[in-house]
Amino acid sequence: MFDFLSSDWFIISLEVVFLVLIVYDVRRYIQTGKKEYVTNIVLTIGFFIWAAIPFYNSYITWTDLDKKEYLDGCTQFENNATLCSCVGKELFKEFAFEDLDKLSVSYQEFYDETKEDCLDDSWF
Repeated sequence: MFDFLSSDWFIISLEVVFLVLIVYDVRRYIQTGKKEYVTNIVLTIGFFIWAAIPFYNSYITWTDLDKKEYLDGCTQFENNATLCSCVGKELFKEFAFEDLDKLSVSYQEFYDETKEDCLDDSWF
């Protein structure tokens, strides 16, 4: 139901909104000199970075060859290409390639939860 929240177009549009808000607050701070705009600027920059992390993980740390290698290995292990594609999309956004440790507890928990979500075809 809320799959659009993790889509690339939503993240990009959210980043644009944050940039507009930062520019607006900087302009208002220069005009008025009120410290409340500094708080707004810091918070908006924090949200900008928070929203950019999945985009950064997906497109900067993972190369196309790394993604293909992971998906091929997953397909051989699970024997389900659509499941591997679904899990892969979320994995590429959640973990940076350098930080991926398939034996870690956090990866196993993430994989199990994502696999369950991908196999669940309910409305909610």
